[in-house]
Amino acid sequence: MRFQTRDLLPIRPRNDRQGPNRIRPPGLLIEGFVILIIIGTGLLKLPWATVSPISWLDAAFTATSAVTVTGLTVVDTGSEFTLFGQLVILALIQLGGLGLMTFAVLTALALGFRLGLRHHLAAQEAFNEISITTAKSAGAHIALFALAVEGLGVVLLAAQMVPTLGWGEGLYQALFYSISAFNNAGFGLSPDSLTGYANQPGVLLTVSALFIVGGLGYLVARELLEKRRVSRLSVYARMILWGTLILNLVAAGLFFAMEIGNPQTLGGLSSLGDQLMAAWFQATVTRTAGFNSLDIGALTTGSCVLFLLLMFIGGAPNSTASGIKLSTFIVLLSATRSFLRGNLNVTLGRHSLSNETVMKALAVTTLAMAVIFLGILGVSVTVKGPFLDIAFEVVSAFGTVGLSRGLTGELDTAGKLIIMATMLIGRVGPLTLGYMLTVRRKSLVRYANTEFPVS
Repeated sequence: MRFQTRDLLPIRPRNDRQGPNRIRPPGLLIEGFVILIIIGTGLLKLPWATVSPISWLDAAFTATSAVTVTGLTVVDTGSEFTLFGQLVILALIQLGGLGLMTFAVLTALALGFRLGLRHHLAAQEAFNEISITTAKSAGAHIALFALAVEGLGVVLLAAQMVPTLGWGEGLYQALFYSISAFNNAGFGLSPDSLTGYANQPGVLLTVSALFIVGGLGYLVARELLEKRRVSRLSVYARMILWGTLILNLVAAGLFFAMEIGNPQTLGGLSSLGDQLMAAWFQATVTRTAGFNSLDIGALTTGSCVLFLLLMFIGGAPNSTASGIKLSTFIVLLSATRSFLRGNLNVTLGRHSLSNETVMKALAVTTLAMAVIFLGILGVSVTVKGPFLDIAFEVVSAFGTVGLSRGLTGELDTAGKLIIMATMLIGRVGPLTLGYMLTVRRKSLVRYANTEFPVS
């Protein structure tokens, strides 16, 4: 979602009508994800992709989790999948993280195809570009940016992993974790994720830097590289940066306060430095990536509730993170503040937000809450378990975070299907809704106002 002071007026050519053989860009986006999941399922079901055979459902669950960059797993990635299977998962993560819309634009431009106006408008909304011309080049810029950040991550992680694991294994793990972290996937090569690195701040800081950059999004990173001074950034970029910093610091502080007395988490670490590092890593990763350096099942109830909020908010638009998006959360806070002050004009950073922006934030949040509620209801019916664990699993799936309190392995067939659907909706829902709310017909009918109490 982009903060804007003027409406974007959709352009509709006369000859661009919806026919029986035409699929609107939201349909193409969902269709692309489904096709990629099907291909990934087939590849992961191959005999040489796993150490021992897995079911079609488990292969589909893993492929869905990888494409939606979630990280929830019913089969251990490091021990059950062969090198081929792990590389398939890594490819699905990369494709899903950057988004099929990016790759569709890149492929079409590379092959010399001319995209229709509707496809340009969809790319324009997905990339939050102001003009169609810049939308055409955004895909290539996003891909180059991602490869550059991931390459730097490989170098930094390899410098810390190669001395202990050797060149081959060290470089491979550095590559795997760099791609998984930047794309906010949360997949790891160890059953306990990054718990083994809880006392290695170099690895945790590198991984956290990767998923924070991935969660900020391309637009913010581009502005930082071009303008290099916070004072010159757009309102959107400044709000995302400040919002990320404040939210991460507050979350880390609250998590430290609630877990410092827990001997199974922070209280079990030997030094204050390790405790602070673990608090920062676990609190910041919860909004986006899904790695864990502590036992999630041992967290206090207060920390779990905090994590539910963080997973629901998610990262920034145009990023590898999901959730309702940090920008949506900021708009809701701004609208609430303006209303409480008796000001019907919603302002942010000395700029006014359009009614369309506020309505879009409300729509995204309402639909997200509906999906989460239905997911919790469905899993509660099919799986026996504590309510907190079920709610944690569903919100993690919707936010494509990948953290779990141990319920993933207990899911039955219906539960796995519900979580798969929740992951897919959480990944493509905001993009699809964003397109429909931007490129649509505006009604010319106006009705009389009426009083309708809401409190």
